[in-house]
Amino acid sequence: MGHIGRTMARGFIRLAVWLYQRTGGRIGGRMRGAPVLLLTTTGRRSGRPWTVPVMYQQDGDGWVVIASNGGSDRHPAWWLNLRARPEGTVQIGSGTFPVAAARTSGAELERLWRKMVDAYPGYDAYLTRTRRKMPVVLLTRR
Repeated sequence: MGHIGRTMARGFIRLAVWLYQRTGGRIGGRMRGAPVLLLTTTGRRSGRPWTVPVMYQQDGDGWVVIASNGGSDRHPAWWLNLRARPEGTVQIGSGTFPVAAARTSGAELERLWRKMVDAYPGYDAYLTRTRRKMPVVLLTRR
């Protein structure tokens, strides 16, 4: 993606976040049929907060997200931020919660991957676009 494409993508994300925050998720609370939360992480280099909309599924008291980056060969910045500092904040509707992040593995990863694919089948298609292992992340309240 070129400079103009990245700038447009950032502008779209900022607009989506703004609309979600202003409407308590009534606008932007669903994407491609799946529920969306706002995830705020701390920039690993800048130290500044960064908020992005991410599709999720609830799992018990936590929330599952996939660091898919649309099937790109690169991890999304939010995952790199969580890997460096595994805590952040989620907004679901009008509620905001501090969270800890943990990458899943083994049987838990498989179960949660299927749960996410059931909500948005496009995740399976992303596997054909990249060799990267897409982290399946469990966010739990701190």
